[in-house]
Amino acid sequence: MYSIRQEELFSFKELFLMRPEDKYSQIFEHLDLAKVLHVLRKKNNRGRPEELNVPAMIYSLLIAKMENIEFVSSLVWRLTHSEEFRAQCRFTGSDNIPSESSYSRLIHALEQTGMLEKLQDSLVLSAIEEGFVSGTHLAVDSSIVEAWDCRFSEAAAKRRAARRAPKPSEAPVAQQLQFELTEPEPEVVNEPPKKPVYTKRGRPSNAEKERRRPEQEAYEQSLGPFQKTIEAMLPYTYDELLAALPRHAARCDKKNTEGRLTSYYGFKANVLVDTDCQYIVSGVWSSANLNDQRMAVVLLKGLLLKFPTLKVKHILGDKGYDCAAIYQLIHSLGAYPAIPMIHRKDPPEGMNVDYTPVCSQGHAYRYDSFDAKYETLKYTQPSECKGCPLLSSGCQKVFKIRIQTDLRKHTYPARGSEGFTELYKKRTAVERVFAYLKEYFGMKRTRHRGVRASVDFQLSTLAYNLSKFALDKLNQQLRNSQQVA
Repeated sequence: MYSIRQEELFSFKELFLMRPEDKYSQIFEHLDLAKVLHVLRKKNNRGRPEELNVPAMIYSLLIAKMENIEFVSSLVWRLTHSEEFRAQCRFTGSDNIPSESSYSRLIHALEQTGMLEKLQDSLVLSAIEEGFVSGTHLAVDSSIVEAWDCRFSEAAAKRRAARRAPKPSEAPVAQQLQFELTEPEPEVVNEPPKKPVYTKRGRPSNAEKERRRPEQEAYEQSLGPFQKTIEAMLPYTYDELLAALPRHAARCDKKNTEGRLTSYYGFKANVLVDTDCQYIVSGVWSSANLNDQRMAVVLLKGLLLKFPTLKVKHILGDKGYDCAAIYQLIHSLGAYPAIPMIHRKDPPEGMNVDYTPVCSQGHAYRYDSFDAKYETLKYTQPSECKGCPLLSSGCQKVFKIRIQTDLRKHTYPARGSEGFTELYKKRTAVERVFAYLKEYFGMKRTRHRGVRASVDFQLSTLAYNLSKFALDKLNQQLRNSQQVA
């Protein structure tokens, strides 16, 4: 019988050195938590000393998004049973494993201080300084994030309240006597005035209009920013809009890809994406029933406040953002909109559906150039008019239209031109970013409510931008090493 001895391929030390590389060290190298720890630290030395590793807890929340760990309980279980995972999250051997309540308190603190949004903004500023983000073309869009756990929470809450409400016969005797002897004092509630309703038909007289004006003004002043018209939202600042922004789960009806009306219950993620590098420049979490145009106002207001040095040339959006107030806000930022138009009525005579001049034979003029100084679009005669008998007398050779005449109808580049078509193709970048967030960074759905749901969105976008920034830095180092070699 033969005895064959197989020699070892490598020693134990070499085997230890060949372990998989910690990919998160490359990502978290660019995350500065100094300001976050300064805000979250204890204000004084009194009380129980801190025993939790807060930076490692933040790292673990970000890794949970990258590893598609949906629940905090699953994260705690993974930390408890995997030493390798604890090392990846940068927990030391002497650190206590945080409980679910500890993570809950940390999430609430991150939401109240707004530090995740500040981390996101500082990361985007670093990408701008490195030259990864140019901001030339930005795309705005929103996506529904369903809330599966509270899909029927309103009806269930009413049923639970009805079951828990005590019957009049079961109330304590002292409460019954107190109710019989003393009447409760009426509560002073400052209710906003209700919308005036007028049943009289016909056009009101001038005296009736003057009488109704104070009631209408009082009603309009009582409305919040997101209850007013979109034009009335423009004077509000970014902080005022964020303070009044509804962030609870709500029901929303939306058409799917097949054109059928589908009902959703949950939230809405709204983002501004650089189409050239696919970075998330800014993002806002809101209720699902809010209009996309209102959320675009919030995003564009914050863009100028957060990144004043960013030179934006075009802002792209789908037909849902076709609104005069959106065009006005984009133009105030020094940019030009690239948004398809919703045709609510037929174009005037001499114009086609893209509001391009048309000759007497029905041929559209060719978009030639744009004068940036005077913001004027130049159109020249179409090629079909070369042999037309009306060329010398009936048709105009050149049309020049200023954008300021109507910001919604005329934009640069002109609608229907090849330049507009090629530019609008870049809008698909924001759809790819939503696909990445939902497939790889845990934003497909949320089982949390309110504060925790908004923190989930901020963690997903921060993890995505961190991964993108780390990849760009590695590619930059590779290119530099190849040039030196």
